[in-house]
Amino acid sequence: MRIGGDGLASDARGEVELQEDNVLVIRRIHVVYRLATPAEDRDKVDRAYAVHAEHCPVYRSLRAAIAITTDLDWREERHEQARTS
Repeated sequence: MRIGGDGLASDARGEVELQEDNVLVIRRIHVVYRLATPAEDRDKVDRAYAVHAEHCPVYRSLRAAIAITTDLDWREERHEQARTS
């Protein structure tokens, strides 16, 4: 499975809370992965998405202190047919 230049993007949103001592602390992070692949790769994408967090050093470092959630926004990659003159 190969992902083209525009095939993978992500958006992350964090939520902070003000603690009693006036320090902002990150409490939650939500990441949406936007991925385009050929339809025949959908099963591979789903399998990778299902296990990716446990293999991510950032997630594993932060999960005890910050609630991290993810969503996958998958779409089928469409190739424009070459035009002939």
